[in-house]
Amino acid sequence: MLTIRPVEDGDAAELAILLNAIIARGGTTAFETPFTPDGLDQAYLTGPTVHCCFVAEDGGPLLGFQTLGTQPFLPAEVGDIATFTRLGGTQSGVGTALFAATRERARQLGLAAINATIRADNAGGLAFYSRLGFIDHEVVPAVPLKDGTPVDRIRKRFAL
Repeated sequence: MLTIRPVEDGDAAELAILLNAIIARGGTTAFETPFTPDGLDQAYLTGPTVHCCFVAEDGGPLLGFQTLGTQPFLPAEVGDIATFTRLGGTQSGVGTALFAATRERARQLGLAAINATIRADNAGGLAFYSRLGFIDHEVVPAVPLKDGTPVDRIRKRFAL
């Protein structure tokens, strides 16, 4: 049975492994450098710029996580979301269940909107956020990857 809960202190190592596998595969996340557990924890799990972070589990390894935080390019009333699910197997419904918890927490915090920034070549990520009700807001053109390849970033907004 799928359970959504707030991130806990002991989750950082497992979530770093989950995210680093996505980074190593490439092609979907803007992250290109692997995270240490502490680095991930400070930046996206419990650090000072994190509004909230939820994990999904079903009795085995963690299935995914969703973080909501601040970004210097966004106004204070707009949170920035990122969603990551374990590679392999079917993760059906994990992102949607995580978003229900994140959306509720964002409302409790008094945020006006949630921003998602997705690589333009990440068709799955773009479709996921569109299904949740995010609408296209802005295009950041030709952001270079580490190898210099330019890839647009699509910013989508969800009004609270």
